[in-house]
Amino acid sequence: MNILFIGGTGTISMAISKLLLSKGHTLYLLNRGSRNATLSGNLIELKADINDETAVSELIRDLKFDAVADFIAFHPSQLERDYRLFGDRTKQFFYISSASAYQKPLSDFRITEGTPLANPYWEYSRNKIAGEEYLMRLYREEGFPITIIRPSHTYCERSVPLGVHGANGSYPVLKRMLEGKPVIIHGDGTSLWTLTHSSDFAKGFEGLIGNIHAIGEAVQITSDESLNWNQIYQIIADALGVKLNAIHVSSEFLDSCSPYDFAGSLLGDKANTVVFDNSKLKRLVPGFTATVRADQGIKDTVAYVLSHPECQKEDPFFDHWCDQVALALDQAARTVRSAGFVK
Repeated sequence: MNILFIGGTGTISMAISKLLLSKGHTLYLLNRGSRNATLSGNLIELKADINDETAVSELIRDLKFDAVADFIAFHPSQLERDYRLFGDRTKQFFYISSASAYQKPLSDFRITEGTPLANPYWEYSRNKIAGEEYLMRLYREEGFPITIIRPSHTYCERSVPLGVHGANGSYPVLKRMLEGKPVIIHGDGTSLWTLTHSSDFAKGFEGLIGNIHAIGEAVQITSDESLNWNQIYQIIADALGVKLNAIHVSSEFLDSCSPYDFAGSLLGDKANTVVFDNSKLKRLVPGFTATVRADQGIKDTVAYVLSHPECQKEDPFFDHWCDQVALALDQAARTVRSAGFVK
C-alpha cells in the first residue's frame, strides 16, 4: 500500500513507520526530515512544513494514497487544512486523537470508545474532541473515510514514562533518582495507569490500515496492563539500581504552585484511575496483544536514555522547583508539629 504520514518519526509514529517499512509498504513521510535517516525501506521523503499548504499541495499534486495519517494535528483548523489537501486523495484518513479526551472526572474507571468525551481541565483534550467532531461530520455528510485513534500514555525507547516532569522530559527525574534526591509522585501514587510501548501500539495501528471495518470508527489502542504510579516509579528506580526516595504531593497542590500545566496533564489525565477495554480493537484486529510488559519496556528505555547523550537534557529550573516543593512540604510538617498537633 501507499501510505502517507504527516510527521511519522515521533514517539508514537516512529515505531509504526518502521513496522510498515519492514512489511514492504511504500511510506511517504511529510515532515522536515530531521529523523528520517534512521528509517530504511520503500521510503519517500516529502520535505515540507505541513503548515505551508501551497507547497504541500504542489508536492502531492500527482499522488494518491491508500491511507493518510496526521500525527501532529492538535486543532480543528489543521484538520480543515488536511481535508483540503487530502479529501480526494486517500481511501482512509487517520486522526490521532487522545484518550485524555475521555470524561474527566470519570464516572467509571473502565473506559471504552463509548465513554463520553469531556475534559474541562485541558484545552489540548478539548481541541482533540473538537477535531473528532469535525471529522465525524465529514464522514456522515461527505463520506470522508476517517478512522480516529485514541492513544493513552504511549512511550518509546527515548523517554521514560513519568507523571511529573519538566520541559526536558524524563532525564532530569532519572538524574534526581541517581543523586538520591526526592522524586515527586502525584497524589498518593495508588491510582491505576496504563502504559503502552510504541512497538505494541504500532501493531494495533497497522491492523487498522486498509481495514474496511475501521472506517467511521474511533478506536483506542493501549496495553491491557494496569499499574499504579508507585509501581511505575519503583520499576524505574529498580532499573537504575537505586532506592526510590519518593514524596507524594496532591495534584491540586502541584498545579497551584508550578509553571507547568498540571491542571491538564494531571487533573485532566494522569491523576485519574483508568483501565481500558480493548475489545473493539481486538475485534477489528484479531490476534492483537500488547506483549511488552511495563517493567521490561521501562528497563530497556532507562538503559537507552543512559547510553545516549542526546536523551540526557538537564533541567536546572525543574530540579530547583522539585527541591522547593520538597522543602515546602517539610516546612509545613514542621510547622504543624511545632503547633502541637501531633499524637
